[in-house]
Amino acid sequence: MQKLIYSILISAVVCMIAGRLLIPVLRRLKFGQTVRTEGPQTHLTKSGTPTMGGIMILLGILVGTLPFATNAPAYTWPVLLTTMLYGIIGFLDDFIKVKLKRSLGLKAYQKIIGQLAIALVIAFHCKNTLGTTMHLAFFDIEFDLGAFYVPLATLLIIATVNSVNLIDGVDGLSSGVTLIYAFAMGIIFIYLTDVAADMGHLMESAGYESLTVFAGAVVGGCLGFIRYNAHPAKVFMGDTGSLALGGAVAMMALYSRALLLLLVMGGAYVATSVSVILQVGSYKLRKKRIFKMAPLHHHFELKGYSETKIVAGYMIVTTILCLVCLLAYA
Repeated sequence: MQKLIYSILISAVVCMIAGRLLIPVLRRLKFGQTVRTEGPQTHLTKSGTPTMGGIMILLGILVGTLPFATNAPAYTWPVLLTTMLYGIIGFLDDFIKVKLKRSLGLKAYQKIIGQLAIALVIAFHCKNTLGTTMHLAFFDIEFDLGAFYVPLATLLIIATVNSVNLIDGVDGLSSGVTLIYAFAMGIIFIYLTDVAADMGHLMESAGYESLTVFAGAVVGGCLGFIRYNAHPAKVFMGDTGSLALGGAVAMMALYSRALLLLLVMGGAYVATSVSVILQVGSYKLRKKRIFKMAPLHHHFELKGYSETKIVAGYMIVTTILCLVCLLAYA
């Protein structure tokens, strides 16, 4: 628990200090967000707000993780590298947006190729490192995915990364939801650390301890970022942050071996993606829209809810879902 707390504090402080230094630089370089005209009209006033603030989160995660997670490189480095690699894809996407003033950034096929390549490598690594056995937490049942592990793990990574990216549409929303999810995962990793130690699996115990630290660093990075991203935002995380956080969320789920919990604990991510799928499907099939606008948080905006109320609602729901899932480890 001490390492979890230290990693949260260090990551948060680093992120907040980085924000004081980075935001003025982004302003001077005129790295401002180009807001899509298809979005809520109230967001047009945010055009020009500095983006690529995800760099702050990545710095916090790195500094918050590395000093306390050196005992299990087979666990620490893949998780960190996945987070950073997806952050790099996001950085390239943001750079194109701010330099070329093209709101869509990288082309779709470029994003897909990059994301798929990383996901496949990580899926094979996890298969070799963790095995193919998954745990159904509430029922204390284990089942072997066998040959289905790699395609399912790949799908999970890509779906999670893009879901976290989609939810980043309201000030403080993505960082607020991810903060709660990561903290709950930190508690789960503490439990798994003790279980592995009691069973005499010392390397596995050290691995889960490292993941506890990583989860804490993600919490701290999000916490420090909210200092500048709460409404009205002084900086946006951009795809640099949202894709990186998506990679972190996916890796915590994979290493916990309880993939199904992600669907519950990450209910906000799931709802966001499902709302987009339903909206597109309904319009193509029936020429009718289900929501006023997708993703779901934009629907609530057009219904008249303020950004702060939307963020508060999402965080409350995520907290409840995470607490329910923690009962599986009580």
